[in-house]
This record gives sequence, C-alpha cells and structure tokens, in this order.
Amino acid sequence: MIDGWMTGSSVPSSGKLPENMDHYLLLLLLLPLSRNGMCQQEEVCSKSVINSCSDCIRSGPYCAWCQQLNFTKAGEQEAVRCDTQAQLMGRGCKEEEIISPVNSLTIMKEDPLSVSFDHGEPVQMSPQQINLKLRPGLPTTFRVSFRRAEGYPVDLYYLMDLSNSMKDDLANVKELGQDLFAALSKITERAQIGFGAFVDKTVLPYTNTNKEKLERPCDESDNQCQAAFGYRHVLRMTPREDEFKKKVAEQFISGNLDSPEGSLDAMMQAAVCGNKIGWRNSSTRLIVLTTDAGFHMAGDGKMAGILEPNDEQCHMDNNLYTKSNEMDYPSVGQLATALERNNIQPIFAVTKNVESVYKDLSKMIPKSEVGVLSSDSKNVVQLIETAYNSLSSKVTVTHDNLPDNVRVVYTPICVHAGPAGDRTGVCDNVRVGQNISFDVTVTADSCMEEKSFTIRPLGIKDTLTVTLSTKCECLCKDPTDKAHPLCSNRGSVNCGICSCMDGYVGQTCECSLGNKDEHSLRASCQRQNDTECEGRGDCVCGRCQCHSTNQGSRYHGKFCECDDEHCENYQNKLCGGNGDCKCGVCKCFPGFEGSACQCKVSEEGCRTPNNTVCYGRGDCKCNRCECKDGYQRPQCQTCLGCPDPCQTKLNCIECLGFDSGPLKKNCAVACGENINYMMVDNFALPGKECQQKDSEGCWIKFKLEQLFGEDNYTAEIQKQRDCPEPPSVTAIIAGSLAAVAFIGIILLMLIKLLIYMKDLKEFRKFENEKKKSKWAEADNPLFQNATTTVANPTFTGE
Repeated sequence: MIDGWMTGSSVPSSGKLPENMDHYLLLLLLLPLSRNGMCQQEEVCSKSVINSCSDCIRSGPYCAWCQQLNFTKAGEQEAVRCDTQAQLMGRGCKEEEIISPVNSLTIMKEDPLSVSFDHGEPVQMSPQQINLKLRPGLPTTFRVSFRRAEGYPVDLYYLMDLSNSMKDDLANVKELGQDLFAALSKITERAQIGFGAFVDKTVLPYTNTNKEKLERPCDESDNQCQAAFGYRHVLRMTPREDEFKKKVAEQFISGNLDSPEGSLDAMMQAAVCGNKIGWRNSSTRLIVLTTDAGFHMAGDGKMAGILEPNDEQCHMDNNLYTKSNEMDYPSVGQLATALERNNIQPIFAVTKNVESVYKDLSKMIPKSEVGVLSSDSKNVVQLIETAYNSLSSKVTVTHDNLPDNVRVVYTPICVHAGPAGDRTGVCDNVRVGQNISFDVTVTADSCMEEKSFTIRPLGIKDTLTVTLSTKCECLCKDPTDKAHPLCSNRGSVNCGICSCMDGYVGQTCECSLGNKDEHSLRASCQRQNDTECEGRGDCVCGRCQCHSTNQGSRYHGKFCECDDEHCENYQNKLCGGNGDCKCGVCKCFPGFEGSACQCKVSEEGCRTPNNTVCYGRGDCKCNRCECKDGYQRPQCQTCLGCPDPCQTKLNCIECLGFDSGPLKKNCAVACGENINYMMVDNFALPGKECQQKDSEGCWIKFKLEQLFGEDNYTAEIQKQRDCPEPPSVTAIIAGSLAAVAFIGIILLMLIKLLIYMKDLKEFRKFENEKKKSKWAEADNPLFQNATTTVANPTFTGE
C-alpha cells in the first residue's frame, strides 16, 4: 500500500539511474516546499448539513470527524465533531480518536520496461495496473515510466490517390520499393509494407456515371486506365520487397470529376479493417497518405443523395469498399477516434497547394504529421523518414473512458517536457531506449462505485488500467454495547454519537416519544417547514435548545431564530454604540434613531419655510426628509410623477365655483374638506394657470396651490366662464334642406347626362352603319313595261 504524493516507482526497475538525473534532484529539492512551504494548500473544512460521520467526510477533503465520547457539551450540536484535524485537536479531541480517510494506491501489475524487441510482447510503459481508493476532493499522484524499445516493429500502409492528376507520381511510386524498405531497415529489422489506392465515390457529382466513362474515366490519350472506384486494398502487409513492387506495378491511374477526393473514406476503412490490412498487434502503425487534392467529409454525401452516416465499420469485399456509394464520408472526429482507437499514426504526404488544408486536419488528429511532396513524389521516402522520426520522438500520454467527476492532470518529467495538462502529457525529442516519466494526479470530486479508465501513450499498444473507488464511509471503533450509558441505556454509540432505540430521541436518547412520533416532535422545532431550530440548536423533545454563538452569548427565540450580535454597525460599532441589538434589529437609546442608531433625533433639516415638517408629505429621519412616492427631496415640496392637479381637481372646481358637473350633488362632501377656494376676477396666487373645459363645454380658468399634506389645496377660480354661443337651429335646418335639394338636382343632372351620352353613342353608331350600306342599281330582267293602253270611252277629258 502506498500513500501520499510520491507513489509508484521513481527509479527504473533495472536499478540504473535515469539519464535526466538533474530533473529528479530538482524535484527532490522542491518536495519539502510542496509539503510544508509556500506551495502547501491551506486545509479548510467547509461544513454544510452534518448529521453523521459520513456527512462530514463527504463535505470536503480536509474534514475530519472526532469519535471521542463526551466530546460535545450539553446542548451543543454534533456538527462540532466535524472540522479540520488541527481544529479538532485544539478542541481537545485525541489524535487516535479522529477519523480522516486518506488516499491509498496499490500497484497490481508492474512488469519491467523492455530494452529491445525480442519477438515477445515488449513492455514500453510501466506499471500496467493500479488500484486507487480516493477520498473525494483529495488528489493523489503516481508515476508512469516509459521507454521505447529498440527494434520495435513498424507496419507502414501506403495509401495513394490514383486520380488522373497523380499520373506522374504513380510512375515514381512503382520504383519506390527498394528505397522504402531501405529506409525502414534503418528503423527496425521487422518492417512490413502494405498498399491501397483511392479515388472517390462512383456517383454524380463526384464521378461521371456514363457507362463508358465509368469503365474508362481517364483521358482518351491514356492507354492504361482502370475503372472508377472509391477505395481498393491492393496489398496486405508484407515484409517482401518484390511482392510490394509487383502489386504496385499492376496499378494504373483512374479518374473522377471534382477536385476533392475520398481520402477520409479510404483512411477509415484502412483503420477499421485490421484483419484484412494485416496490422500486427505489437507494431508501430503508420498510414502514409499521398495526394495532391483536398478531401470530402461528412455532409458532402448529401450532394449525391447519400444520407446514411458513416458507421465506422469495415465493409470490404474482394478488397473493395462496398458501401462507398451507400454511406456518407466520415467526419474528421470519427476518423480521429478510429485512428486513435487502433493506434494508427497518419503521415500526410501532400503537394504544396493543399499543405495548409492538411495542416489544419493534422491539428485535429493526434499523432499526425504533414510533409510536402515534390510535384512528382520523388522525395516521398525522405518525407516518410522525417515524419516517422518526428512522430516516434514525441511521446504523448492521454486517457480513455474517464468516469464523470474524475480529473486527471499529467506532469511530464523529461528534458523536453511540455506543460502540465488535464488531457495529455507530452515529452518531445525522446530517443530510443531513453527513460521518461509522467506524474499522473487523479482527483475524484464525488463518491462513486468502482470504475476503471485507461492511460496510454498515443500510437502505442501499451496501456495502464486504473481502477478507482472512493472512501466515503467511516470505519469507527464503536463500543459493542447495544445499551450504552452515554445514550441513557436507550441506544448504541455510532462514531461517538447516539443511535437511539425505537421510541426515544435526543442527543443522549433522553426523550421518550410516548404517543407521538419523532416526525411530529421535530416538526414543532421547524419554522415554516424550514431547517430544524434554524440550524442553531437541537430539537429536544419537541423544543429547541439553542446553541451558543461564536462570541459566547446564546441564540434565543422559539426556533433559535434570534441573536443579539448581528445588527447593523456604524463607525465599526454595533448599533453605533447608541442602542442595543435585539434579535437582529437595533433598539435605539432615547434621543437616537436610524437603522444603526446613527442619528440624533432632530427635525431641523426637515423644516420648511411655512414651518412644517417635509410639507406633510414625508417623514423626517436622521434629520432628512424621507419623501413619499413621487415627491422630491430635500423637503418633499414637488411631485414629478404625480398626476396633473389641473385635471384631477377639475370636477371639484366646477362644482364649487359654478354648482355644476358630476360632483354637483355631493360637492361639499367630496371637495369641501380638501379645497379652500375664492372666486376672483384676477389671479393673485403664483404658479401655473389651469384652463380646462367643464361638463357644459365651457372653459374654466383657475389656479391651485398645494398646502400641507398630500391632498390639501387652496384655489382661485375666475368668475367668468368662456362658454361658446349655441348654434342657430333655423339656419341648420334651412342649410340641411338646401344641401339635400342641391345634391338631388346634381344627381338628376348626372343621370340625364349619362342617358344623353348613351343615346348619342347609339345614334352615331347607326349613322356609321348607314354609311357602310350599298344599294344595288341593276334592273330586273323579268320586268317589262306595259304595252297596252286602255282608254275609257266615256271619258271626255273634262
């Protein structure tokens, strides 16, 4: 069992001193300061509602409980048993009687770090399993050691963009086999290389879906062209250079329509299809992505009507990604999680035009590097070697599945240490075989059941499993008596306080419930269902026994709601020294007033020119007028927010001066006591002149002056009202009849005009039709003139 700040192994298991010995010496020098000096955190116990030892332990990391019998005085609440250890000992509690759980740490598995890889499972991080039992809020620190084993296997998966723009690069990659294996042999003797290729989804708008174009998406001048595809796994991990060269030589360029490619699709499948790719369990896993274009990501699939999100599962059949056209691209977050989960470190070998894009991507994917390819990828081997050295020399420790309300802080201990952080700890420029360490500080903020989380270096298989539970209960050494004398032989002792038998309550079980229940007794000690005895006393047999205050006096009142120490101060004196504090309120001595008895009784500053106090519209307190709502200081003479009296007093002025208006019948009752008035020809009062229209439509002129009080006025009313002459009934009737007759004549003339216009239009239409008619002038051929003339013989011509 290991307790305290320095837990775990600070010296490597090999027995050799670490290379960065100066950091260890500096740490040892600072250790006393961190324990006893300026870095020590002050121990404070912030108590809330304390009814038991468990409540105390849960209140704060420095709260301790005194289980000593007879520690509390009669009537003193049991909560005084809960305080810091120093305070309890100062009150007379023996050290062995104090309950204060501490953190404990047990190393369950601590295999020594491996020096080199020997075909077994190398150990690069130690310890491997730790059990923590923590007190909530109290941090504990243990040390994790790391050393990269020499000759650790490397699996490199070369993932290449085979779109048409990478034609020149493919020709160079086909010649890379020897150089790649030569570069990896400098790192380890156990290297493997795999190969995969990608373009994009074979649907519009990413790829031309014409049948001929799907079969041959390249330019017509390209003799060697393979059909369009999303992602194809070409070569499983192999240590054979000839096999790599053979498979890569069989690859040809393909093509698509848009500039971004499906690189995230390909990386996701390469990460999750471990059995098909051939990743080894004990290896450094690298994906080298070479491309000259950007990438599609989650949401872009909607342009092709692909709505199903990426499920982060392996979908490969005959080495082809079968769900390419059915599933959306993965998001950057999904890809980062998949790479981290499978301990894969990506190297983005990209051209200069997309360098900034992939650098932004690298910031979101832990343990990744970006290198700039030459236009024909000739420098890719050097780029991979540089990126690998950068990745392998940087050790980043983080955690997975951290339980809620648990905090972790990593403090790197190495020559090139990064800052302490709550998500990661980083050591840079770490050489193979060099020992480094991380101090891991774990804090549980609340009580919890046993849970586990893992700590691991990114890109490395080794893990540390931390099993965590909390200490929230008290393990007190209680007397075995079921009827203890301290509890009036009516209960047992639990952590120093009485646990009464049924039917008894009280600090020492002195109260018998009889025919009442404990709830009703306790309810009588609560004011408006509030805290029992206001938290200032104990409920004993249904009555509050009040505690003493910090100054030595006692709380009082039925519910201990009062004390005589918390009144308002003036000039650093309670109640200004001119009164007594009674239940939180100052009771002033004769001749003094104010909330803190800070003022001598006087009305001198409140006197008005007419020798009244605040004009009767306020109270004189502390020799100043406290005006009623709306009235203004210093003497409450004017009211800015009050209604205009010219309007509010109009009805009274009308009934008093002219015996008319709505208040005519009870004018003396409604207005006689509030307004003293005079009928005048000319005004003598100062101030604003009011001019209002009364109920009869006449204009009344008057002046008002407010007297002592709120509703007390003197008024001057002008004798003559300005009433308009009544209208002439005869003129109105005659004018109305003339107007009706005039309007009637106008309407008749309009009707007549309309009829005339219509007739004129019809006549002109008839004339036009008549002009258009043509009469035939030919004779009827059947018509013959008469040829016989008959004369009347009797006709004489006369």
